[in-house]
Amino acid sequence: MNQNITIREAGIAHAAQRLPSVVVDDYNIELKDGDGFIGDRVSKAAFRTMLEACRERLHAIGPDPLGDKPSCDFTKRRLDHILLGQDPLASGAVFSAIEAFAQELARVVRIFLNQEGWRGTQAIVVGGGFRDSRAGCLAIGRAGFLLRGEGIDITLEPIRHHPDEGGLIGAVHLAPAWIFSGYDSLLAVDIGGSNIRAGVVTTNLRKAPDLSRSAVWRSELWRHRDEDPAPSRDEAIERLIGMLNDLIRRAERANLTLAPFIGIGCPGVIAADGTIARGGQNLPGDWEGDDFNLAGRITAAIPRIGGHTTMVVMHNDAVVQGLSEVPDRKDVTRWGVLTIGTGLGNARFTNRGDEPGCD
Repeated sequence: MNQNITIREAGIAHAAQRLPSVVVDDYNIELKDGDGFIGDRVSKAAFRTMLEACRERLHAIGPDPLGDKPSCDFTKRRLDHILLGQDPLASGAVFSAIEAFAQELARVVRIFLNQEGWRGTQAIVVGGGFRDSRAGCLAIGRAGFLLRGEGIDITLEPIRHHPDEGGLIGAVHLAPAWIFSGYDSLLAVDIGGSNIRAGVVTTNLRKAPDLSRSAVWRSELWRHRDEDPAPSRDEAIERLIGMLNDLIRRAERANLTLAPFIGIGCPGVIAADGTIARGGQNLPGDWEGDDFNLAGRITAAIPRIGGHTTMVVMHNDAVVQGLSEVPDRKDVTRWGVLTIGTGLGNARFTNRGDEPGCD
């Protein structure tokens, strides 16, 4: 049976606006002004540029307290070590970059809040690789303070799960509730501009029917950005399929009952048929356009899981990472997610039952 027909008959769809727990009001906004894309100002690279600028000011009147290594070569762990270290000037340089980034992040949030699809937002969680550091969390907290200090009633805080896990855990909220009957886990994929991660997520429904105890049981990571030469699209897909088959075998050996469902988070605008309309420029090879369908390729390679027909559902990666927060956002009606990495991912949600017109 055609994969798209299978998905429609099952009551699920790629890039659906209405999901089981939330309505996706907007996602993957690409805002520009005279200086270019707004999101470029709050990327991981932007933070390194800000740090380099702070160091240049110090270097103009004396030695650089951070040494000779370029800012782009500092790992997150090394920056956190400097931040909490014994050299006050070196720590001050990192703190100065954090302050500059926080100011820019607060400005970007204000711009988003003025967009039609983001009006009325009550809370924003920040994920992506930048959140996985002390410096990143401090910048997020400082930006939240700046916004509230201006009288903007919004909560801005780091995403609860580690971003590597949130991008997988969110996949459970792509699936309709009926698919979990008789199953305790599912496969999830998080595709990014630097790496591809696949994992088995256990739902733990007996402990928490709202999926708040969902967890990554096992995952595999492939950093395609480190490959030389760069892999082709077909090579990347074969690698991903191999990762999924390995996870299926591991789950079977562990007596997990995998649902015949694979949830995928992928950069860009995802069309209803599972193709990537735009935004996949950082992926290995050409993933955009009607001539390539990732969901179809995976379904053809893994047609059945546990004896049942495999269903694959794709959505934007920021949407999926944001969905990992669903159980923790019941105290608000409208909330969003920003993911800070090689670029700025974004999505805004309204909790189901709270959208206009619902009783």
